[in-house]
Amino acid sequence: MESRQSALEALCTANPSEKVLAVAQLWRSHAQTGWDLQKKWDQPLSPFPGRPSKPTLKPPKDVPLRSVHTHLGMSALIHAVCHIEFNAINLALDAVWRFEKMPPNFYTDWLRVAYEESTHFEMLNQLLIQMDCRYGDFDAHDGLWSMCEKTSHDILARMALVPRTLEARGLDATPLIQAKLKKSNSPFAQKAIQILDVILEEEVGHVAIGNHWYAHLCEQQGKDPIQLYAELVKTYEAPKLKPPFNQSARKRAGFSDQELLWLES
Repeated sequence: MESRQSALEALCTANPSEKVLAVAQLWRSHAQTGWDLQKKWDQPLSPFPGRPSKPTLKPPKDVPLRSVHTHLGMSALIHAVCHIEFNAINLALDAVWRFEKMPPNFYTDWLRVAYEESTHFEMLNQLLIQMDCRYGDFDAHDGLWSMCEKTSHDILARMALVPRTLEARGLDATPLIQAKLKKSNSPFAQKAIQILDVILEEEVGHVAIGNHWYAHLCEQQGKDPIQLYAELVKTYEAPKLKPPFNQSARKRAGFSDQELLWLES
């Protein structure tokens, strides 16, 4: 079976454990199956993307904030990050399936992202289980997938506003989350910090992939990356990014000094 078709099927898989297994199998086998770069797969009739009935999705303002100094608050924080990683699996699989006529490395890059996001999700979900809960026990919001839908028709906008904007926010937010966890007396705090170390390092690579393909497409279409980015942020009403920015991580992910200056301004 062609890898892009398999990516679409994994995207439509609702059960989180089954989705993680499907992505792992696809990552192991894609080198042998190859890519069908000619066929455009039609969106399936099944619920899209595949996700469980829980968590209940609400507007961000309706998802309660809790103190990490309580077990409930710590669990809710880990759950929120776990939900982001679950969405990130779907975002990467959608890039593999949706966008045609890209070089083979594009699909391999985003399949790799899907696989690594699935390992992030699994680490966090296992930690939740150790904390006597699991993914779906808390309400969540749908901001990541909403931007995925907005940019479904425009690969340049997708590369600009999902990996380079929403996912890059994780580079800035993760050290702040870890700082909060260090102040917690929870026996699970240190484990969470260690998992976030792994996630942060691999997310630098994911944002770098977004930067690479955004730059590739801008060059291909003769567009100025910084000017176009500002236009796309306005057109698609992307969330305004706020400091502090993780300058070191963003530079390693491929943001130029000029881009970082633009963000700060």
